[in-house]
Parts: sequence; C-alpha cells; structure tokens
Amino acid sequence: MGYRIAVVGATGNVGREMLNILAEREFPVDEIAALASRKSLGTECSFGEKTIKTLDLDTFDFTGWDIALFAIGSDATKTYAPKAAAAGCVVIDNSSLYRYDPAIPLIVPEVNPDAIEGYSKKNIIANPNCSTAQMVVALKPLHDRAKIKRVVVSTYQSVSGSGKEAMDELWNQTKGMYVPGQEVAPSVYPKQIAFNVIPHIDVFMEDGYTKEEWKMVAETKKIVDPAIKVTATCVRVPVFVGHSEAINVEFEDPIDEDEAREILREAPGCLVIDKREPGGYATPVECVGDYATFISRIRTDATVENGLVMWVVSDNLRKGAALNAVQIAELLGRRVLKKG
Repeated sequence: MGYRIAVVGATGNVGREMLNILAEREFPVDEIAALASRKSLGTECSFGEKTIKTLDLDTFDFTGWDIALFAIGSDATKTYAPKAAAAGCVVIDNSSLYRYDPAIPLIVPEVNPDAIEGYSKKNIIANPNCSTAQMVVALKPLHDRAKIKRVVVSTYQSVSGSGKEAMDELWNQTKGMYVPGQEVAPSVYPKQIAFNVIPHIDVFMEDGYTKEEWKMVAETKKIVDPAIKVTATCVRVPVFVGHSEAINVEFEDPIDEDEAREILREAPGCLVIDKREPGGYATPVECVGDYATFISRIRTDATVENGLVMWVVSDNLRKGAALNAVQIAELLGRRVLKKG
C-alpha cells in the first residue's frame, strides 16, 4: 500500500524536480496529482514514464490525500497550505513562510531527523532555504565531533534559485552580448547578471544584510544548534544550476583537516572530492542532477584556533529544494505514516 501524493506548483522548476525525484527514488505512490494555478490547467508534466495533466489547485480537495509537496511561494502557500493541512494531508512546504514558526519543524533529514515528530502540531513541515540545506549537511557531522562556535560563509548562488525567468534572463543577456542591438536590460535582477556577479539576494534589511543572509543565520540555528554564530554574504553568479559556498568554521575543540575529511566521507549525503591538484574539486557543473552535497578544498584556517575552511557545492533544485522535500516525505513515511 502506497501514498496519495500531491505536488503543488508542478509546472515550476522545483515542482517538476519533485515529480522527477519521486519517480527516480521509487517513492511508494498509489496516486499522484500535479496541481497548478488555473492558467496552467491541463499542462502536461512527466512522472517517470507517465505523462500527467495538471489540476486546478483552487478547486482541489485534499481530503484523503497523504502528503502535499508545496512549491508555489509564500503568498499562495499562505492560502492553500492550511486548507490541505486541515483536510488531514501533511504539507511539506518549500517556501519561507513557515520556516521560523517554532511550532513547525524545519528539517534536513541527514541533520535533524528527530524533528519530524513535531509535524502533528500543525500538520506542516518546512523545507529550508537552498543555501542553508547544503551547508548544514556539511556542518552537522563536524559539529557532532568538535562543536562549532562560528561560521563565516560566502555563497555563489545560481540563477535557477530565482526561477525560470531568471534563467531566461541570463541566457538572453549572454546571447545579446554577441549580437549588436540585441542587448537585454535587467528585469529580474537589479543589474546585469551575464558575465557579472551581484552581491544581493532577496531584500535588504535595516542592518545592511539581505534577507537571504538572515535566513542562513536563523535556519542554521534552528536546524543544527542555536548557539552557533553565523555570518553570511550571499552572491548571485551567472551559473544556471548549482550553488557553491566557501565556508570558514571555528570549532570549540581541536579537529584537523584529515579527521574532518574522514568524518565527511562517512557522513550521510556528503561526497568528498578533495585532491590538491588542478581539477581535484567539485564545481556546479558536476553537481547538476546529483543527490549529493559535494565537499572539496578542506584545509586548516590558521587565522583562528581550531579553524577549517571548505568548499561546498550542490544542485540547488535538488538538495536545496525538491530532493530535500522528497527526503522529508520518505522520513515521514518511515517514522510516522508507515504505509509504503
């Protein structure tokens, strides 16, 4: 006996990935519903070898459905997630709407699986921000060994994190560079993204940080340990898919780079590629389509006591969004629903 699963926002980048990953991982699905707004009604989506048509989210009845994977943004989620939850369907939400609600668990299954038990308070589980998800997968096994005091992270985030329109903007601006008269002005981003980097993701806050940077701080504390100090600089780069992060970590206890490398090699969800030679590291191109969080360039930070530096890369549409949501559904099935 399997599950009745609804994918909400099935025509978007993340929604399509959710459908792909459910099929790839052979999630025990008895029935699947692809939901979207009325303007996308009837749009065809792939689910394994099947082609399914989208249904109207506005009129969909969640009664009798087990799990709904939401990928529609905070405003729409605020309307439809409570309806699904009230109908008895467990919501796994990819937006930022519920991440900071103390009554709703924020989960990365490799990091804090026991938090799943808190889902029943509101029948909703939050999926973390893409940049946070890959970072905490790398941090948690090291924190368990040597206790992290402080993290300084700089991100290099792909345009797919802003949706299809951003990917189109990068593509069209890149083409326009080579065709006089066909230059494309910025619309998704405040400045040109092709052949450029933009140190600005999400809105600016009063303290000068952006909301994306604040998310990494708040979510790391909620998922891993509230005592960890985090500061982030988040940068958009002209890469289609795959986020990269340069992470400096300061520990309470001594830990050397060789021990850290071995710990990470054994850690769930991590893949260490760390040869000190040209090409002996992971880049976004290699991580696209993969489930793993790739970790490279593990080395000592001699500027602080008990410091390490590492380079972390992951497919943001997968581990940063769709894959993590499906992994939460798998965890929910194993520990709570137990139907598959």
